[in-house]
Amino acid sequence: MSDNNSTAVDVLVIGGGNAALCAALTAREAGASVLLLEAAPRAWRGGNSSHTRNLRCMHDAPQDVLTEAYPEEEFWQDLRKVTGGNTNERLARLAIRQSATCRSWMRKHGVHFQPSLSGTLQLSRTNAFFMGGGKALVNAYYRSAEALGVRIRYESPVDRVEVVDGLFRAAWVNGERIKAKSCVMAAGGFESNREWLREAWGQNADGEWPADNFAIRGTRFNQGVLLKAMQGAGADFIGDPSQSHCVAIDARAPLYDGGICTRIDCVSLGIVVNKFARRFYDEGEDFWPKRYAIWGRLVAQQPGQVGYSIIDAKAIGHFMPPVFPGARANTLEELAGQLGLDATDFVRTVADYNAGCRVGTFDHTALDDCHTAGVTPAKTHWALPLDTAPYYAYPLKPGITFTYLGLKVNEEAAVHFAGQPSRNLFVAGEMMAGNVLGQGYTAGVGMTIGTVFGRIAGAQAAAAVMQQGAEHAHA
Repeated sequence: MSDNNSTAVDVLVIGGGNAALCAALTAREAGASVLLLEAAPRAWRGGNSSHTRNLRCMHDAPQDVLTEAYPEEEFWQDLRKVTGGNTNERLARLAIRQSATCRSWMRKHGVHFQPSLSGTLQLSRTNAFFMGGGKALVNAYYRSAEALGVRIRYESPVDRVEVVDGLFRAAWVNGERIKAKSCVMAAGGFESNREWLREAWGQNADGEWPADNFAIRGTRFNQGVLLKAMQGAGADFIGDPSQSHCVAIDARAPLYDGGICTRIDCVSLGIVVNKFARRFYDEGEDFWPKRYAIWGRLVAQQPGQVGYSIIDAKAIGHFMPPVFPGARANTLEELAGQLGLDATDFVRTVADYNAGCRVGTFDHTALDDCHTAGVTPAKTHWALPLDTAPYYAYPLKPGITFTYLGLKVNEEAAVHFAGQPSRNLFVAGEMMAGNVLGQGYTAGVGMTIGTVFGRIAGAQAAAAVMQQGAEHAHA
């Protein structure tokens, strides 16, 4: 198979996370020889998928770990709402429908599910949780891939690709040219490329470069090399490079691979202020799983790209506690001092909010009637006065999970060039998620997109190999 430092394979999969593994497994099941290239070392394999917990999936009746029903139309309306309509309905509905049937296939490859955990009960109807989390899912897929004969190379970042007239020819890795009859690209976004993030976000009115203060919730290996290569090859793109899954995380989180445990989940139970001790958005707009991913962008738009989530003793026990303990104080003035906020401004902000609270029947599991009046911005649900010591605060900064700029696709996950789908180049996961996620996010939908389009891309890549074989046989 090798000559002149060149390797040949039926299907080349570039990437090592959920979407790439789903593509590799599906292509191998269809009879193709498969080589998977993972940029990371084996210990860090799996990309952002290692940090995931669950998959959002439609179902018309209770199913094992899923309660009640979550029909297609409700899933679609949830997605349409969080994206503000900035989504391709045809592709979104394809992902939604196929999410109903993928779990049996996942189980076949060693993935196990468990009921939702305490603190995530709002997701018990909509999301299936992986037993052992994303790391267990990734490990199960790698075990299955190895058992099926998928060849896997670690520490193999692709430097460049050869694409001629919309057809994939080869990829270059560490000086080696790897030829393939078809290719699936699933190498993630560009969130780890600081220069590209800087370029996408630019400078703000204060002369700051917001992206300089971002942490990356996932892998350091998503540099966007393939995205840049496909821009150079003339592929059709979709999405705004500044849009991403961007979460408000603990400002003390590590630069890379902080994952879910650095997320601050008590925003809806209190207020959020910026470094001038002012509120800047409705903390109770909607359920947290639907709105948590807007808060990173909101904090990124604040001076210094910092914020502070403030709660009182009444909130304790209503949210998943973060990995870092918050600041704690018996008075608001003392809390302000710990945070470095102006105490007078902070106390005034809290007093104004408290005075505006119209308390009805508090219920954090429903869109309750506790709201504010005469306060800007309003808080539309779960508005309780902050009046019970001790008080707690968590410093916030933007945490980028993955970027939404990606390659335009059709129902076959084919990369497009001047509006025409490639016959042998396909894409899945974060590299094409912008077709469905123009903006916003709802919990678990990234894994839905990666799983569904990974399987589609793998099947289409294998079919392209068979088609080439048939054409050669008749030539």
